[in-house]
Amino acid sequence: MDLDELIDGARAGRPRAVARLISLVENGSPLLREITARLCADRPNRARIIGLTGSPGVGKSTSTGMLVQAFRKRGVKVGVLAVDPSSPFTGGALLGDRVRMQDHATDPEVFIRSMASRGHLGGLSWATPQALRVLEAAGCEVVLVETVGVGQAEVEIASLADSTIVLLAPGMGDGVQAAKAGILEIADVFVVNKADRDGAQAAIRELRNMIALVERDWRPPIVPTVAYRGEGAEEVVEALDGHLAHLESSGELERRRRTRARDEIEAIALTALRSRFADLHGDRRLDALAARVSDTGLDPYAAADELLASLT
Repeated sequence: MDLDELIDGARAGRPRAVARLISLVENGSPLLREITARLCADRPNRARIIGLTGSPGVGKSTSTGMLVQAFRKRGVKVGVLAVDPSSPFTGGALLGDRVRMQDHATDPEVFIRSMASRGHLGGLSWATPQALRVLEAAGCEVVLVETVGVGQAEVEIASLADSTIVLLAPGMGDGVQAAKAGILEIADVFVVNKADRDGAQAAIRELRNMIALVERDWRPPIVPTVAYRGEGAEEVVEALDGHLAHLESSGELERRRRTRARDEIEAIALTALRSRFADLHGDRRLDALAARVSDTGLDPYAAADELLASLT
């Protein structure tokens, strides 16, 4: 299919066209700039973006599948971007999150895409913002973004999502762990999954104690779930609805979306700058400046100024 067919097909919600466009985006196609311009020219749909993050083993994929089912019961068209870690040796990824969501594979109103992180830090793929735009064009009203699941530093999802769910499970940390800065500070909704296990109530109490220590306009609700049985799904969606209402009434929703656009522009500009630096034999200039810093006492800020001036 040519680009016109791909874009028309994506807007018509055809899975093959959506998948192909995301592949072009993910692979950094030379058509990426044109694809983005075409998709931005007509944006009748602004998808609601919900992030899911948490440590490995808390049930992120199972919880994502549970939420897909809950939103589908409401008649909502759903997209899923599940980011898997890439091998540092081969660059490949298992892309196994999709395996756990096979119950929705035949639903034409659900599009599930696994993406490799490809070494990008923060729990997402560098192409996630562009992939979200493709799913918006395809008519997805809600997009669930499941992060890699690497630990406390995985906070990039907070700048991308309208609402962020942080999943925890009993037995995966004590009160000190729950109070640590980082991933727990980004939660708009806490979900304690595997709530049928011993220690679930203790985990909920520790979370409540932690939340009480932080001054925030929005107090994140804590929802117990048993995702593999679908228990607690409606309560999670209701908590997300409450957070969306708070965002809209406070003006925070538009602020978050503008911040998201700002971050995307900055990332594109920095990528272009790195490319321009390489094209202008920047490595050679950098080596020369490094020698001056090391040998002649030139300070690194002055060296950086010289390097930037050479690119203008």
